[in-house]
Amino acid sequence: CNKRWRFLSKDYVDVLKVLLGQQPASKNNQTNLPEKNEVDETGDINVKRSSSGRKHVLLMASTRTGSSFVGEFFNQHGETMFYLFEPLWHVERLLATAAEVNNSTALPGIYGDILQALFLCDFSPLEKFISPSPQNHVTPDLFRRESSLALCEEPVCTPVLKDCFTKCGPLNLTLASESCLSKQHHAIKAVRVRQLDTLQPLVEDPHLNVAIIQLVRDPRAILVSRMVAFPSKYQTWKAWAQDGQVPENDEEVKRLKGNCDQVMTSAELGLSKPQWLKGRYMLVRYEDIARYPMQKAEEMYKFAGIPFSSRAREWILRNTQTTEEASGIYSTQKNSSEQAEKWRTSIPFTLVQVVQKVCGPAMKLFGYRFVDDEKTLSNKSISLLEDKQFS
Repeated sequence: CNKRWRFLSKDYVDVLKVLLGQQPASKNNQTNLPEKNEVDETGDINVKRSSSGRKHVLLMASTRTGSSFVGEFFNQHGETMFYLFEPLWHVERLLATAAEVNNSTALPGIYGDILQALFLCDFSPLEKFISPSPQNHVTPDLFRRESSLALCEEPVCTPVLKDCFTKCGPLNLTLASESCLSKQHHAIKAVRVRQLDTLQPLVEDPHLNVAIIQLVRDPRAILVSRMVAFPSKYQTWKAWAQDGQVPENDEEVKRLKGNCDQVMTSAELGLSKPQWLKGRYMLVRYEDIARYPMQKAEEMYKFAGIPFSSRAREWILRNTQTTEEASGIYSTQKNSSEQAEKWRTSIPFTLVQVVQKVCGPAMKLFGYRFVDDEKTLSNKSISLLEDKQFS
């Protein structure tokens, strides 16, 4: 009896019926798992976990928090790591087109179940969200496939196509699954999981050994970065930056507040150490990683229970001291300490005041200092970061 999807809600099933149609699983695209064990009566979710030693790391973040950069810490681990870059992009892209689903309570459950399957090396649920649909489990359309070293090595990278540069041919998801199963550790970066509480079934799955790292960043810096990276979506903010007037009841301001509140709620839950999360949650500020990349990388690896490889160390050394020309908005090469402070000369004080007002509680929780005037904002010799330990 396969009970892997025991956490599926009726909403989830209804969503899949509406959007995807009934797609019977074939022998070749479903992984049969043994029945799940129940959690130990004492509430210790570690008691009956697999003893294979395999670790599953989820880097939970929001957009423009430095998650691509931090994700590389694990992607660059070496041949025993299987890393996926934003696989939930496909789910969001498909479901966001259906108005009746966009605000549905089913969406977090879908994300959790897809992550659960991917950590178990089963790509068949994700296939249903890839468009156009994979043919015989082969697709050229996996989002940012090139950002995963494990998907760009033999035998997964086959056939190799050569034009102006060498690249992999369409991705065979069966080979990807086999590669995943052969790796000692798995890591996934996800900016679409916004509610930590929805991950409880994932954490409690006895087939997995999950460690969640929540990455946060100063919301003032996030706003600046999003205005640059997503200019069409942030036209309103750019207009406010020009005229200096921000209507606090505008939907854009409410959306910013909602984003900050979601991040804070998840962090408060993680830091409260409920039984199901004990030893499985870590909060990290991007600014601390930018200042002390090697130290923070070592702490994250230790928390995840994975040896910190020399290859990852070398990558961090090479990529935290680089030139401005190489530090594009989507680049993983950063002069990390400078990058963390760059926003302070790129945002009008008017917008800073709005962010501090609506995101104040989150800023206080994470140890981000408020500024009272433009001079303090642009003076980088004044730190806006409190020394704070999250444990």
